[in-house]
Amino acid sequence: MTKDIRITLVDGYIDDPAALGVPPYISPMIRAIAGASVDAGATVEYVSIDMIRNGRKIPGADVSVVLSGNTVPGKYIRSMPMSTKELISITPKLKGWKLIGGSAASSPAAEGFDFSIKTDLAASLYDGIIGKEVGERYRTLDEWNRWMVLGADLVSQHQDFPHPLVAEIETYRGCHRYKNGGCSYCIEPLKGKPLMRSPKDIIAEAERLVSVGVRNVRIGGQTCIISYGSTDDSDIPTPNPHAIQELFTALNALDLNVLHVDNANPAVIASHPDESRKVIGTLVECCTSGNVLALGLESADPIVFRENNLNCTSEQLIESVRIINELGRERGPTGLPKLLPGINIICGLDGETAGTYAMDLNLLKKILEEDLLIRRINIRQVMPLRRDFHTKVDKNSFKKFKEAVREEIDREMLRRVIPEGNVLKDVYMEIHDGNTTFGRQVGTYPVLVGIPYKVELGSSHDVVIIDWGFRSVTGITTPFNINTMPMSAIEGLPGIGKKRAARIVVGRPYHSMDELEEAIGDPIVSESLGRVIEISFKYTC
Repeated sequence: MTKDIRITLVDGYIDDPAALGVPPYISPMIRAIAGASVDAGATVEYVSIDMIRNGRKIPGADVSVVLSGNTVPGKYIRSMPMSTKELISITPKLKGWKLIGGSAASSPAAEGFDFSIKTDLAASLYDGIIGKEVGERYRTLDEWNRWMVLGADLVSQHQDFPHPLVAEIETYRGCHRYKNGGCSYCIEPLKGKPLMRSPKDIIAEAERLVSVGVRNVRIGGQTCIISYGSTDDSDIPTPNPHAIQELFTALNALDLNVLHVDNANPAVIASHPDESRKVIGTLVECCTSGNVLALGLESADPIVFRENNLNCTSEQLIESVRIINELGRERGPTGLPKLLPGINIICGLDGETAGTYAMDLNLLKKILEEDLLIRRINIRQVMPLRRDFHTKVDKNSFKKFKEAVREEIDREMLRRVIPEGNVLKDVYMEIHDGNTTFGRQVGTYPVLVGIPYKVELGSSHDVVIIDWGFRSVTGITTPFNINTMPMSAIEGLPGIGKKRAARIVVGRPYHSMDELEEAIGDPIVSESLGRVIEISFKYTC
C-alpha cells in the first residue's frame, strides 16, 4: 500500500432520491470517498465546484476524483450541481489518473476520465489505490461503517462548515421490494435486499461528525425510515420500533441543532399502523421540528400504480397522511409543526393518460378538505435511469397540472402550515435579489422566505410571516426596530404602504407604541400590526 498518494476530491454536488449534496448539504457519498482514501493510506484535498467558481485553483494530485450529477430536477437558491460545460472545462486541469462518479459518469463529458464509475465510487477508488483492478462493486458493510467515520473530517473543508452545513447520514441501502423489482423508475431495488447499518455504527458516525463541529444532521439515503431495522423480508415489512428508538434516542442525546429524516413508504404506515405510530412517535419526540417524511405516492391512478409496480395506493397514502398528522402536526420550537408528510408525484410513468392528472389533483383536494397538513408536494417528470418509459409527457397538460396544484393546493396549504403572525426561528439569509433578501431555515425541505428589504447575508433571524406565495412566504425580521429600519422595510409592514412609511420615517425617533400609533394614524392598522410583529424602540438617540 502506497502511503504518499495525494488525492484531489472535486465535489460537483449530487442531488438524487438517495442523497442530498447541494449546499447546505454535504453528501454521504463524498465523505465515503474521503474515508476510503484515508483507509487506503492516501491524503485528501477537497474542493467544491463553488470554490472553483470563486477562483480556487484545482490542487495538483496523483489521483483526481469527481463526484457530480443530479437525477432529481430541482430549483436551487445559491448553488447548483456542476454543469456539463463546467465539467468539460475542468477536466483538462485535473492531474494524475482520473475517476468520475455520480450520474455525471454516464454523460458524454465523462469521456476524458480514465474510469467512469456507476456503482460505488468510494469502493472503486479504494481498490485502485491499494493496487487492485478498478471495477464496479458495492462497498461491504464493514467498509461502509469504517469509511464514514474516517471521512467525517472532510466536512471541515466545506465552504458551509460549520453552519449552515447539513451532513446526511445513511441507514441502509437497497429496497424491501427487491424480490418483485420495486417501482419501475427506481434503482434501489437493483441493489438487492436491504443492507442495514446498526444503530451503533450510525451513532459512531454521528458522534465523529459532531466532534468535528457538525451541528445539523439528516438521516437520509434510505427508501423508508419507518422500515429501518426491520427483519421482516416481505414487500411491506413490519416496522421495528425498538431499533428506531435505540437509534434516535442516542442521536437526540447529541443535542444537535437540526435532526431530520427523509423518505417513508406510505404502504408500510397504513398496513402496520400500530408499529408505525410507535416509530413516528419516536421521530416526533427525538427529532427537531420542521421535520418531513417524504411519501412516495408517485400516482393516484390505479392503472399507473399497477403498470409501474408502485409503492402504495391513494387510500394507503391518505391513511398514512392522517397518522402522521395525528402525531406530528403540533407546532414546535422552530415555528413549524414537529413532523409533517410530503408527497412525491411523478409524471410520465407507463399507463398515464389525460385523466391521471385529474386523479392526482382530486386526491390532493381531498387531503385539503380533510384539513390534513402537507409540508411539501414535489411534482417531477420521470427520469429514465432504470429503463425507458412509453408514455410521452404532454408538456401543456403537465404545466396546467402543476399550475392547478400551485393555485388550488399549495398556497392554501402553506397558509395553514405557516399562518399569519407565525414566527419562523433562525432563518438563514442566503441571497439578495434587488432589495429582497431570501433565506431558509436549516433542515429538510425548508420553506423559502422572502424579506422585502436587505438583510446581511450569512446572518440568522427570527421572521414573522405576513403573506404567502405558491411555494414561498413573505416575512419581516422580528423584533423590528422602527427607528433604524430603512423606509423600504417599513413600507413592507402589514397595512403601512408608501405614504405611511414616509410619515413614520419623518417622525423618528419613537420611544413607545403610543407615539408610533399616532404617526400611523389608524388604530385598526396599529392593532393588527401589534398582533403580528414585535416593534423595537431601541437606539433612539
